[in-house]
Amino acid sequence: MQHRRIQGTDVEVSEVGFGVWTVAAGWWGEYSDHEAAALMHRAVERGVTFFDTADAYGRGRGETVVAHAFPGSERDKITIGAKFGYDWASRDAADAGHRESPHRLDIPFLERALEDSLRRLGTDRIDVFAMHNPRMEHLQNDDVWTWIERIQREGKIRSAGVALGPAIGWEPEGHYAMRNLPIQSVQMIYNALELDPGRPLIQTAEETGMSLLVRVPHSSGMLEGHYTADTVFPENDHRRHRPQSWLTEGVQKVEHLRFLERENNCTMGQAAIQFILRTPSIVTVLPNVYDAAQLDEFTAAPAQPPVTDAQAAEIARLYEANYGLPVTEPANVTDATIRAQDAKAQAEVGANS
Repeated sequence: MQHRRIQGTDVEVSEVGFGVWTVAAGWWGEYSDHEAAALMHRAVERGVTFFDTADAYGRGRGETVVAHAFPGSERDKITIGAKFGYDWASRDAADAGHRESPHRLDIPFLERALEDSLRRLGTDRIDVFAMHNPRMEHLQNDDVWTWIERIQREGKIRSAGVALGPAIGWEPEGHYAMRNLPIQSVQMIYNALELDPGRPLIQTAEETGMSLLVRVPHSSGMLEGHYTADTVFPENDHRRHRPQSWLTEGVQKVEHLRFLERENNCTMGQAAIQFILRTPSIVTVLPNVYDAAQLDEFTAAPAQPPVTDAQAAEIARLYEANYGLPVTEPANVTDATIRAQDAKAQAEVGANS
């Protein structure tokens, strides 16, 4: 496992990170604190140092499970990403998942939220602190960024960022954040099936010297390469509620990408990660990890053959041609519209589908 540095800081992150939401929010099964810690310890053994969480994941549990896994001096072995901006505690827990929690960005609230996050994490500093799923008006709140600069000077956070979402999109917010805010990183969705708006955001990152963190590298599991048109998702899996067209069309698209497995002698899931890591401004990839075998596969991805320029060009060609599928309304539902539908519920747990 190699590490990359967030530009303008001394914060280093592993090329493959661990998104804590999968073991804290209940969208990929239920994990006890012991089970979550065991999976995170296995990740460290395989070179993972970056653990990305948020106070909204599981109503604080996304942070307490990190503290449980890495108590005391163990915390110094890892780099922690956390997020702020949702007033999730004001919501009735029984209402979770039905609508997005309200944002709240007044400074007294943010001060309390930061202290609560530090307490739950069992630490005195957060390494990557990002505004969670902001809209443009949130990014244009100067008081927030004055506060961010202050807490960074005080050492409570080591770097600042913006996590775009909840669904794929939010291109204007990404460009604005990179060009106008005192941040060092932006988290976004980007993968071999969903190249945009990642591509223009990558261009802006290169122009501004910004570092990027990528989530959903496998397009909600599609690029793991295991689905068929007959796949049935468990009752508590949010993908179960997507239209059948999302599954059938996605499976057809992935078949066109199988050349990556053959030519690079790796799994589709590993090739999907290598495709993202070929971009220098991307410092870490955050796959959804929910079992040991999957963790072992993904953490081995950086050691696999890199995706070549020619292979990347073929991926872009396929994307522009919609993988040979008719460009109809059902096809367009596959990415942006489906994610927008998911976001209604996912925002409560961090929107990392």
